[in-house]
Amino acid sequence: MGLTIHYSGIFRDDASLIEMIDEVKDITQIYDWKYTVFNEQFPVNPDSKEHLKNELYGVLFSPPSSEQVHLTFLSDKRMCSIIGLMAWGSSTEEKADEYLYMLSTKTQFAGIETHKLIIHILKHISNKYLTSFTVLDEGKYWESGDEKLLREIFSKYEAAFDIFENALQNNPIRENETFEEYFNRLIRRIGRK
Repeated sequence: MGLTIHYSGIFRDDASLIEMIDEVKDITQIYDWKYTVFNEQFPVNPDSKEHLKNELYGVLFSPPSSEQVHLTFLSDKRMCSIIGLMAWGSSTEEKADEYLYMLSTKTQFAGIETHKLIIHILKHISNKYLTSFTVLDEGKYWESGDEKLLREIFSKYEAAFDIFENALQNNPIRENETFEEYFNRLIRRIGRK
């Protein structure tokens, strides 16, 4: 739960992965954000499906109080996060590939300015290095560029967190109450407010 940016895309064949990594490193150094670099060159001819799901290429960065932003790919050049690779990389389930290539970054606790910066970085990187790039921004800033709307949406999420936190603090779990019963009771109480 929390305001999140969901995204996916493919690295362009005519773009340079090393250039993108260097550019992201430069940006993160300006803001003093941590980053991690993975493989800097895609394999020329990935030899098998196992190779496809073994290694990441690209870079991720970590703005304070935000989840990591993955600009990382598999050898087929489709975006994939570390968590996606760990959870779905070796899966044989039919829906595995759908989840493997979905990325998300929760910015709720990082704040509005960091959310905006991440969106601007994604716009820049996607225009220069990616194709088939899609974004679902729960803050609607990607689509609108409207800071006022973003602030309103952040406020709604913060209010929801405040209500839930208040419910937790003022309604402790009862003796012999299961967690399921406890959370159902909290949800009913919150629903009345």
